[in-house]
Amino acid sequence: MSEKEAGIPFPQLVAIADRLLESADDDMALLARGIDALEQPVRDELLVSDQLNAYQVFYYFFRIEPEILVQERLDLEPASALRGGLMIEETDLLEMFFGIRDANPIIVISDGDKTVATFTGKSAYEKGRTFLASPEYR
Repeated sequence: MSEKEAGIPFPQLVAIADRLLESADDDMALLARGIDALEQPVRDELLVSDQLNAYQVFYYFFRIEPEILVQERLDLEPASALRGGLMIEETDLLEMFFGIRDANPIIVISDGDKTVATFTGKSAYEKGRTFLASPEYR
């Protein structure tokens, strides 16, 4: 997103993110509370910016720590990658993607060719994991 498209000037967004990250000092719960305290337009823009990583956004929305492999995948990607979605888990037949759509978390389950399930909201990740483990689908 260019600075002209952004509602928040880039230097201001950087300063907000720096302040949040410094005060949280690697404590995800503290970071999530700090993000909660932001005004919605600032929060929405920060959650899909390069100022946070995808894991920090994942934790913000779901307030859980995923398995270590999922966390490592998310740690390596900027939050801006969530606009298009990131593959975070897979089974032999299905893949789970995490993304942001209209400032809300979305979990998409795909069979590689098409979307077979979509979940949104704070419980989306748990619903997606349940779907991946569902013996009815297999």
